[in-house]
Amino acid sequence: MKAVVVENYDSIDGISIKEISQPGIAAGEVRVRIEAAAIGFVDGLKVQGLYQTKDPLPFVPGTEFAGIVDAVADDVPSFTPGMPVIGMARSGGLAEYISVPSAALKALPGQVAAEAGASFQANYLTGLYALSERAYLRKGETLLVLGAAGGVGIAAVQLGKLLGARVIAAASTPEKRAFATSFGADDVVDYTKADWRDTLKTLTAGHGPDVIFDPVGGEVALQAFRSIAWRGRHLVVGFASGTIPALAFNLPLLKGGALLGVDLAQIQKREPETHARLIARLFDWLASGTLKPVVGKVVPFENFREAFKTMQSRSALGKMIVKLT
Repeated sequence: MKAVVVENYDSIDGISIKEISQPGIAAGEVRVRIEAAAIGFVDGLKVQGLYQTKDPLPFVPGTEFAGIVDAVADDVPSFTPGMPVIGMARSGGLAEYISVPSAALKALPGQVAAEAGASFQANYLTGLYALSERAYLRKGETLLVLGAAGGVGIAAVQLGKLLGARVIAAASTPEKRAFATSFGADDVVDYTKADWRDTLKTLTAGHGPDVIFDPVGGEVALQAFRSIAWRGRHLVVGFASGTIPALAFNLPLLKGGALLGVDLAQIQKREPETHARLIARLFDWLASGTLKPVVGKVVPFENFREAFKTMQSRSALGKMIVKLT
């Protein structure tokens, strides 16, 4: 089968599609023929060996995928060949086939396309966990989403509206701000402007945002915290800017504010009941059409580098998808 293979931690141009053996099926596993795989910011870091944990070489990148069940181990009764599914794994998504434990898969509602399914689970679980379980976002509160046009940012915009918040989307270009508005943002700000905090102050009538959803980091994160409402909650989701900010401790004191970390990789391990409850809620919304995942640019398998480079340049609108079939 064909797969993107990382043999050395390298630039995106240094990896390529190779022929490797199709994976077998161990006890408890399901083999999936992949139709679409999502590429996130973390995937690009992993390929280059820049993420906080390193995948052993060689490896196939890609953590999120959607496809059709190809084969099932004898001890797995919950899946059958031909079923559409979505899944998450540590790696292996950028390949024609993947074998994973059955617990890593969820049935994909028939009306949801593979591209939408591949872009769903990580971003929307991160967003819902952050907003509902860490920040306890309440109806009527104001939510500021930094990097609002990216994959996890646009998920936070949609989820904030579903939870009853007023959503202000912060993004760096007119195209990105229009994109956020098209998915429900009530107002927008351009955080590249020197006076963007004045605009935010005007939009919130001097109150400031009650919750800040921050996958960006860097200087904009520090400036956003300076504008937070009294008893506001700042969600640290990631550092797409490439810079981890250092916050002076007097600021939380003066603002009565809280800095809250959000790490998707630890939710299932440390809070399994919460993880199961949130997944069930998300899939109910998905199946009913209440929540429609945002699909960003879709590129064919042979052009997979384009997906990585678009993420690296921070020009993506929504999540990048690689289409395999």
